[in-house]
Formats: sequence, structure tokens, C-alpha cells
Amino acid sequence: MKRVLITGASSGIGLQLAQDYLHDGWTVVACGRDADKLANVLPGERVEFGVFDINERDQAVAALSKLAPVDLAILNAGTCEYVNDAHAFDAALFERVVQANLIGTGNCVAAVLPRIKTGGRLALVSSSVTFVPLTRAEAYGASKAGVDYLARTLAVDLDSQQVAISLVRPGFVDTPLTQKNDFPMPGRVSPEQASRAIRAGLAKDKREVTFPAGFIAILRFLSWLPQGLWLNLARRMKRSAHE
Repeated sequence: MKRVLITGASSGIGLQLAQDYLHDGWTVVACGRDADKLANVLPGERVEFGVFDINERDQAVAALSKLAPVDLAILNAGTCEYVNDAHAFDAALFERVVQANLIGTGNCVAAVLPRIKTGGRLALVSSSVTFVPLTRAEAYGASKAGVDYLARTLAVDLDSQQVAISLVRPGFVDTPLTQKNDFPMPGRVSPEQASRAIRAGLAKDKREVTFPAGFIAILRFLSWLPQGLWLNLARRMKRSAHE
């Protein structure tokens, strides 16, 4: 029976992935900070729990070192906060987001790599925000750009160890985090759609999983624009959003 480890498994994309992998017959190692919450949302015989805070490296290593090896690990846990006023830059907010999304992911990489079977796969969940610089996304975008680079360098350095790396870059997904957003979210998909896209991509051994297709195509096109042209366009979009 195949085994998958998922961080951030108590809500949003992580929870949906855990439920769907269970339905597909996998054993799921569901990771999160709250043991009671994990047990409430993921009852069942084929569920194991890894209870730790991703920001605490020793906790992560201690929790995962006790587990049997896994075929697949999906590092999904993270957070999102937006900078309200770049002129009064909130360094504490920036630190929180980078700590959780980048340093926390690094903590999980260190803890989970020894538990991945030879020929297994490690998937890091980033974001489509890294295609283009977007207003107020200084902290979130920077943290996810770091995850992109981390995944791509791991793919080079772990190749000889037969651990494959996948980078997951979703668009907007209807989760508790995005429900706090106060701006339009084009192309938003449900957690069920996100899980289906991620599982299909990983099953096909894709190095990069992006969705939804139409929204990602637009972002890719925008990323190819000259920087000056994109900056002018972004300024107009920002003004329109505030009118």
C-alpha cells in the first residue's frame, strides 16, 4: 500500500488531498499543529498523524523520524499575508510569511527527506504569484519565489539519490486563506479541483504542476512582457482596483 505524507493537512488543499488519497487507497500521514483537529477531520484506519509546527525544526524532525518511509511527500503548509502600505513596510509581517513559507518548508525538507523511499517523490507547493510581481504581494511572492528556487535546486542535487522533485504552482483556490482576500480572484477553483489537478500531475511524474490552465496561460504571457511594459500595466491595474 502506498504512503503519502501531507503537511497542512487539517484544512484547505492539504485536507482535500488527504481525503482524496485516502479514497484512492493510500495510507496518509497527515501533518499539522493541532492533533485534535487532524483527528476530527481525518478519522480512519489508514491515517497516521505527524503533529508539529513547521517553524520548529527540531519538532518536525522528531515527529517524522518515528514514521515509516513514504512514497510521496507533499509540503503544502504555509500562510499568506499582504503588505497594506509599502511606504510603511511591515518587516514583522514579511518575516512571518517568509518564516512559514520558506524556512518552514526547509525545516520540513530536512525532516522528510530521510523518510522518502528510493524512487519516491517530494512535492513543494508554491504559487502562481511567482510568475509576475503583483501589488501587495511583497512578502508572499518573495517567500514562494524562494520555494520555486529551492525545488529546482533540489531536483538537480537529489537526482543521483533517486528522489524526484515536483513544484506545484496553483492559481487561486477557495480555501480559508483566500477567503480573507479583499480583491478579485480570477480563475478561482475549488479544493476538489485543486486536489484533482495536483494528484493527476504527480501521478504523471510532472516536474511542475500548474492550474487552472487558462489563468496560468495569461500569467505566463504577462511574464514574457518587457519589465517596463509590465510595470505600466500593473500600475493601471492597481489604479483600477482602487477606483
